[in-house]
Amino acid sequence: MRFLVFISIFLSLYGLLHLYAFLKVRTAFGMGKWTSMALVFFMLAMLLSVVAARIMEKHGMAALTHGVAFVAYVWMGLLFLFVSAAILLDLWGLFCNVGRHLFHGLDKWFPTPKALFFTALAVSVLGSMYGYLEAMTIRNEHITIRTHKLPKGKERFRIVQISDVHLGRLVGEKRLNAILKKVAAAEPDILVSTGDLLDGPMDNTPGILELFRRLPTPDGKFAVMGNHEFYVGVDRSVRVTEAAGFRVLRGNGVHVNDVIFVAGVDDAAAERYGLLEGASEARLLARVPKDRFALLLKHRPYVTPTGDRYFDLQLSGHTHGGQIFPFSLIIKMLYPKDAGLLKLKNGAHLYVSRGAGTWGPPIRFFAPPEITVIDLMHGRKAE
Repeated sequence: MRFLVFISIFLSLYGLLHLYAFLKVRTAFGMGKWTSMALVFFMLAMLLSVVAARIMEKHGMAALTHGVAFVAYVWMGLLFLFVSAAILLDLWGLFCNVGRHLFHGLDKWFPTPKALFFTALAVSVLGSMYGYLEAMTIRNEHITIRTHKLPKGKERFRIVQISDVHLGRLVGEKRLNAILKKVAAAEPDILVSTGDLLDGPMDNTPGILELFRRLPTPDGKFAVMGNHEFYVGVDRSVRVTEAAGFRVLRGNGVHVNDVIFVAGVDDAAAERYGLLEGASEARLLARVPKDRFALLLKHRPYVTPTGDRYFDLQLSGHTHGGQIFPFSLIIKMLYPKDAGLLKLKNGAHLYVSRGAGTWGPPIRFFAPPEITVIDLMHGRKAE
């Protein structure tokens, strides 16, 4: 039922983008009946291709799923950038239309419908090309957290965070190999995944699982479930994640080599599905000794009202840094931090990863993918 509601809302909103683009084309070119019908048919096919790819995936048609999904999601990114550019140009056109009645000579700056269309089209095509290249360029983000809670003799403890890889329809072994090469080069003590590692059934992907298993992490690999793991199926997601060598934390935690305490909680989607497991965040962290550094893995970058009393560092993802500008402007309004490091009360910190993969369109626009290297060092100041 929840999925049907989600699909209904998604198709309605996505349909409005197609309707707006259709009106822009018709205004620019004044199409006839048959041309209009052909365009409507094309847009309906693109609108429904996202659902078609999901159905194909459920029926095990991997190769066909990849092709349909690639076309569908590239179109989605192109359409989003086109509509964003067209709306800005429409605002400019409105300004010129009002202004030409007030200021003599402003008529020459009034754009024609064709000029508006081709300008928006150029922005969307060039933006998509750039965004595809940006999505392939994974960056290292390096932060240092200084703490007095490291045991004597331990000058540095290195955590590498990956988030929102979205292994599935479009992100596969080649992309994961590029991500994990950067992880291996950082030589982490532990690797953590803060959710949405999976975005499709990965049961029959031994090559992908082996990439994770042979990655050297002396003190282990830890993961939490993001919202997409619940969409895929939490039992399947846990099974695949554990097969990749991760210890999955669902309302529980573990002392790591007597250096730090790593705790993890399910994404909020677990509660909606009635699948929440383990202790609450506050109860889980309240048991951590005060002299032990507490690391909380939590997919969405929300901090509970008293949460910063119990942990030293919360690692999150989910936002993708907005993934495609100007959607990032909306993301900034929804979360206390859309990407990067935020200092909280009581000396705690929240770090939000932009993620290493992509959801939907295989592009990123002013939100490059990342792996995050976090060094815990002796001291009291965060850098």
